Amino acid sequence: MINHLITQKNWQTQLSEAVTSVDELLTMLNLESLKPQVYIPEHFELRVPRGFVAKMRVGDAEDPLLRQVLPDKQEQVAVSGYVTDPLAENEQNPTKGLLHKYQSRVLLTITGACAIHCRYCFRQHFDYSANMPTTSAHAAIINHIEAHPDINEVILSGGDPLSVSNRRLFAWLDTLEALPQLTTIRLHTRMPLVIPERLDNDLLDRLAQSRCHIVMVIHCNHANEIDTNTAEYLQRARKAGVTLLNQAVLLRGINDSVATQGALNQRLFSAGVLPYYLHVLDKVAGAAHFDSDERLAIELYWSLLAELPGYLVPKLVRELPNRLFKVPVDIYKK
Repeated sequence: MINHLITQKNWQTQLSEAVTSVDELLTMLNLESLKPQVYIPEHFELRVPRGFVAKMRVGDAEDPLLRQVLPDKQEQVAVSGYVTDPLAENEQNPTKGLLHKYQSRVLLTITGACAIHCRYCFRQHFDYSANMPTTSAHAAIINHIEAHPDINEVILSGGDPLSVSNRRLFAWLDTLEALPQLTTIRLHTRMPLVIPERLDNDLLDRLAQSRCHIVMVIHCNHANEIDTNTAEYLQRARKAGVTLLNQAVLLRGINDSVATQGALNQRLFSAGVLPYYLHVLDKVAGAAHFDSDERLAIELYWSLLAELPGYLVPKLVRELPNRLFKVPVDIYKK
């Protein structure tokens, strides 16, 4: 009933009513006993929509959705090799709001806002205030794209591009679709998992009308993130002609088993989403406790190949600084 009442609210209301208090979250889940293990971050504070909380198991301190969002004191432990800019994105930022790491595509950080703050986020230290593309910066972005005719795809990212209003998002789509060289517009988003109602009729109608191929890459790490309501909205997007892919992050103790990965990829497929990437964790400061040994990741990958049809096995990759592509993990490494 509680989840039903939440989903009756529009996505903007759900976004504004997200849980931002650690004490409130623990009380909602009857987990006040966890207080000695958590802390109140001054930066990258707790943020999680109530609909996503409703998918968590009450009283379960190891709930895989809770562990992705609950600030843990382990984040405060400095670990060698884990840095604030693990992908050296500050070096690939030729103009405000634009990252040009790959030859044929660029990424636009159109917002610094997210509906949910995942504790392993590789951009949790990114200086969005210095990189928000103001109206005056739009021309510089377009000029950069036009000056590189090999660019045929733009990735809308952030933050989460679906956290902005339809008016702002549609303005970006109009601008990009006016560039003849572009064939594909991609949106990287967690919103369909945490506030499925964001995939409203106005948005899906606009995406269906685009002259460009629209690809939506959702970020789902566990099968429990996709309930019936979420699956219905994802299927609506697919029927609107949107290509749906998923990229997950391999997280220790959350989705690093054959059972959890198998369940995730089959649940995705039933909702109309193809597994795309399984990322080895980016070594961002504060997230070392989520990291998994690469040898175990390789063993997991081989087991998934034996368990699942090939189209349900995502590519196992690592993103490295100053590389022109996602680097496949060497699964033959001994």
